[in-house]
Order: sequence, then C-alpha cells, then structure tokens
Amino acid sequence: MSERSSIEWTDATWNPIRGCTKVSLGCKFCYAETFAERFRGVAGHPFERGFDLRLIPEKLSEPLTWRRPRRVFVNSMSDLFHEDVPDSFIFTVFSIIEKADWHVFQLLTKRAERLRSMAGALPWPSNLWMGVSIETAQYASRARILAGIPARARFISAEPLLGPIPNLPLQGIEWVIVGGESGRHARPMDLSWARGLRDQCRSAGVAFFLKQLGGRSGKRGGEQAVLDGQRWQEYPSSLSLLLS
Repeated sequence: MSERSSIEWTDATWNPIRGCTKVSLGCKFCYAETFAERFRGVAGHPFERGFDLRLIPEKLSEPLTWRRPRRVFVNSMSDLFHEDVPDSFIFTVFSIIEKADWHVFQLLTKRAERLRSMAGALPWPSNLWMGVSIETAQYASRARILAGIPARARFISAEPLLGPIPNLPLQGIEWVIVGGESGRHARPMDLSWARGLRDQCRSAGVAFFLKQLGGRSGKRGGEQAVLDGQRWQEYPSSLSLLLS
C-alpha cells in the first residue's frame, strides 16, 4: 500500500488484499475497518467498497519495485489467510516474497488454523517472518500453532492487548510486540499486562517491543510508550543482521 509506514516496527506496508471480517475479540474496533469504511462509496478511492474483502492483483509486484531493503508488513489492511482468499493467491504472495529477497517481510495472521493447514505446501523463504496476533489468553493456542510453522523466524503481536496472558508459549518465538488499543472506542490496556509479557520475554530471551499504550484521544506511542521508566524497542538479532 505504501513505501513508508507510521507503524513503529516496520518500514513499509504491502496490501495485495483489502478488507477482512472479524474473527476474534481484537477485531471488534478494527483500525483498518474504521479507516476503510470512511471511504465507502467514494468512486476511484482504494476503499470505495469499504472493508469488503478484495484481491488486488495489480499490487502483487509492488515490493519488486522497491530497491532499498526494508521491513515490509504484509497486509496491514487484511489477513492473507482469510478463508475467502484462494490458495493460489497465497502461493503467489509467497512467491513474490521469495523473489524480493532484499526485503524482510513481516506477515501476521489471526487465522492460525488455516496457516497450519497450508504450511507444509508453502515455500518458506529466509526473508519471511511469520507472526500471529494474540490479544488475550483465550487465543494463546495460536502461539503453539506458530511454533510448528517452518518459518525462518516467528513473532507474536499482542495488540490490542485486552487482558493478561500469564503463560504465553514462547518456545520457538523470537519477538513479541505489545500495544494498547487506540481510537474512539479504545479498550484500556493495564500496564501490568504489558509488564507481565515483558517479564516473560526477558526470562525466555525473547525480544520485546512496546509499540503503544493506547487510548481514546491518542495511541501514546513513540516517546510516550514507556513502561517502568523505559522505552522497549527490541528487535531480534537475526532481523538486524538481515537488514545490515
């Protein structure tokens, strides 16, 4: 979608799919849906159909035109493993990732079951980081599924963090991103929930990144994303090496 991104843990976003449907608690006030629906009915706008799921094949080759290496968040406005995305389209996305081997691609899904069902048939290029979103302990099983995926590296996005996750399975995980919900209907994130995940990461030797604290009037990111007097913006060492 864009050569540049304001998302703190990535450099660019790539959206060969637009739109999605809700699958778990974190989707209730989806930022992507809120943005997209503002433009429903605006002729010629990328989101003239709002947040209805659409494949955008003309966007598939976009990362191949970006010559400077960067971290690329795949489908910030959708979910590649949505049940209505054809297998063939997913294979094509993976093929582009493999070809654009000077970038690092960061792919997140809430649909861990479909990811698992396809994992054995998909190629797993070394520049692809696979992640799952986990917003409460109810969805911690997604981490166990992720641990069995043959990706070069695996990460968890605990955003929006909606409750404590006291026993997050971190075996095979290299990175955890935490963030509170933002926007008009933002549900608050208790700092103790973020602190608990930070402490689990430190014990397991997993990189911890606090993206934002969230809030209704602002996301409280950047300099305001402070926990116990410190900003936490750790990256896994292997990601740093790939982009050096």
